[in-house]
Amino acid sequence: MKELIFNIQSEADFKQATLQVFKHQFENNAVYRSFCDLLYVHPSDITSIDQIPFLPIEFFKSKKILSSTDEIQETFTSSGTTGSTTSKHLVTDTSWYETSYLKGFEHFYGNIEEYTVLALLPNYLERKGSSLIYMVNDLINRSKQPESGFYLHNLEELAEKLNTLQKQHKKVLLIGVSFALLDLVEKYQFNLSNTIIMETGGMKGRRKELIRKELHAILSDGFGVDNIHSEYGMTELLSQGYSKGNGVFECPPWMHIITRDTEDPLTIQKTGKTGGINVIDLANFNSCSFIATQDLGKVYTDNSFEIIGRFDTSDIRGCNLMVL
Repeated sequence: MKELIFNIQSEADFKQATLQVFKHQFENNAVYRSFCDLLYVHPSDITSIDQIPFLPIEFFKSKKILSSTDEIQETFTSSGTTGSTTSKHLVTDTSWYETSYLKGFEHFYGNIEEYTVLALLPNYLERKGSSLIYMVNDLINRSKQPESGFYLHNLEELAEKLNTLQKQHKKVLLIGVSFALLDLVEKYQFNLSNTIIMETGGMKGRRKELIRKELHAILSDGFGVDNIHSEYGMTELLSQGYSKGNGVFECPPWMHIITRDTEDPLTIQKTGKTGGINVIDLANFNSCSFIATQDLGKVYTDNSFEIIGRFDTSDIRGCNLMVL
């Protein structure tokens, strides 16, 4: 199944794989099966992707979302405020994650070995169980570039490294959280024509939240680049969407975004309307590939998408259909 999923070439391929994954998870994921049963949905009734139920993402906080009986190899956890319940993504086969992010990066950016990978992810480095750190650490190792590495709070060393690599005309990927990238450009000015600046979002309470346009304008000016790239990912997903500018994201072929009506979460919307983000991530073969997130966004006719904001807890309707 892995070979089928990671070699999707067309919409027809995606539909075929998606219906197979839905049947597999209906039969092997007890939590998802219960959710589908409550909605009176059975694989024999499903003929299109829009008919598949999307599991509210909150269930990753309270239930074991598994479609496999294999031993758990890795548990990815979300960041959370003190005392809050965090999401847990139980991964029985990390090769699905590794294949997904490696093929995903190659799909959008080419061979990782062409890049020096510099990571400015202090708040992720300071906790265990981060899927982002797992991915970036592997990309650093696979880049086979001696200058690749993590930076915690050593901004001066990072600034020197970026300027040196620029003079050497090296291709660089600098991936970092928004507040840390802002800290860097407040202290140093750059002109990095050979560097991709990729923000992973989130001020995490460290700074005042900025709208994306304002954030990207500050970062573009500070780093001397035309566009700021972004990554769309989360603990509950084993795939990522990428934006090469303007906050418009694209998915790898095995991932798809659709939107649901904000008033009726079981109704799928047409493209172009703002709604709740539903994600199909076929790399989640051993957990759940059909997730209703708390993000708000818009999907365009070419399947690209934009994240506009998040639901307030009070705005989430219809997600508590099941108490197990």
